[in-house]
Amino acid sequence: MTVLAIAAACLLDAQGRLLLVRKRGTQAFMLPGGKREAGETAIAALQRELLEELNLSLPAEAFEVLGQFQAPAANEPDTWIDADIFVAPLNQPVAAAAELEELAWLDLQAPERDDLAPLLRLHVLPRLLAQLMNAVPGG
Repeated sequence: MTVLAIAAACLLDAQGRLLLVRKRGTQAFMLPGGKREAGETAIAALQRELLEELNLSLPAEAFEVLGQFQAPAANEPDTWIDADIFVAPLNQPVAAAAELEELAWLDLQAPERDDLAPLLRLHVLPRLLAQLMNAVPGG
């Protein structure tokens, strides 16, 4: 089995919606980000991928660590991903570039979609929702 090291971001807009991406020729929506190159830090990989995929440039200090998670890869058989996940505010427009075919906004209060990547569905959304609830006074 192959294990891929990736870095990805939960990018939240002013309404608290989460940006999702779908790569060309695939069905599952996932977080923007991608594979780390040899010797590359998670933040450096994330910054490179966001620039390539969304034409988005964010400083390293914009990212807060959400956690590290493992899950089956959404689009590659017999492959697991080891993902460093970060959270950052998104207050500028983005557009799909590189291998991305579609962008979507996920309302975190809406019922769960059935087209989400395993990492997002099993690990990231529960942790993100718990973190956001703890950040709200009285939440």
